[in-house]
Amino acid sequence: MRTLTHKGVRIDDTFAEAFGMRATAVVITADSARWARQAAVTMTGFATSVIGCGAEAGIDRELTARETPDGRPGMRVLLFSTSTGELQKQLAARVGQCVLTSPGSACYAGLDGEETLRLGNALRYFGDGWQISKRFGGKHYWRIPVMDGEFVCEAATGLTKQAVGGGNLLIMGRTAASTLAAAEAAMKAIDKVPDAIAPFPGGIVRSGSKVGSKYKGVMASTNDAYAPTLRGAVTTALDADVGSVLEIVIDGLTADTVANAMRAGIAAIVKLGPKRGALRIGAGNYGGKLGPHHFHLKDLL
Repeated sequence: MRTLTHKGVRIDDTFAEAFGMRATAVVITADSARWARQAAVTMTGFATSVIGCGAEAGIDRELTARETPDGRPGMRVLLFSTSTGELQKQLAARVGQCVLTSPGSACYAGLDGEETLRLGNALRYFGDGWQISKRFGGKHYWRIPVMDGEFVCEAATGLTKQAVGGGNLLIMGRTAASTLAAAEAAMKAIDKVPDAIAPFPGGIVRSGSKVGSKYKGVMASTNDAYAPTLRGAVTTALDADVGSVLEIVIDGLTADTVANAMRAGIAAIVKLGPKRGALRIGAGNYGGKLGPHHFHLKDLL
């Protein structure tokens, strides 16, 4: 692999290969930021990869009371999937099970769009006939009676077909601790980029994968070329001084937001430097066969 060195960190001359997705967003509010976050965290649980979860989701940002429809603290959540039908299914299930159930919560559209997904329109039947349709300020809401009062939910939220999933950075360091430090620095920067999420735990994934497996029916398996303990047993992609690898996967509402998030992550890793963080940054691709979006690392420096 050809590399260039930027402020002491080796950068692979390669690209992250990403693919088109469907995406939506909702705004969750509650009486306190604590409970708005709790509902958002619960809704985005088990949403790391469409390979096994049906959706990828995360908190985009925390909203102040001035930024939400009902003047209470809130969270904006992004939800991604590979088809409109699956995205609708995941949205209704996750809001119904994780937001409707959370004390004091309300849920509003988090994205404008000509095309929409059913939000309150999919959940109103929980009211068993006692739900009330309300139109206010040009928007349509449902008021659903629950045991602590009412669950207010906007009827629909926007859908975008311009979303991109699979932006990624492979972070390679001398030790597990220094590699994690670099990944954490990258995630702190990526969290500040609007309209993008990193859906894995804390934004970081240790079990990067390759497509397919020696076992029939297994869609993905360990990325053996980047597994340090398999060096010598397989064709490795790792240098002799690399002892640990972590990956950050990024989804965004547009290709530009994915690029901005990757750029922010790379800058943070480079700023931390090779002594305290990563020795090398790479990216995962499938030779251009997986998706049309190619984010070349050298263009993001």
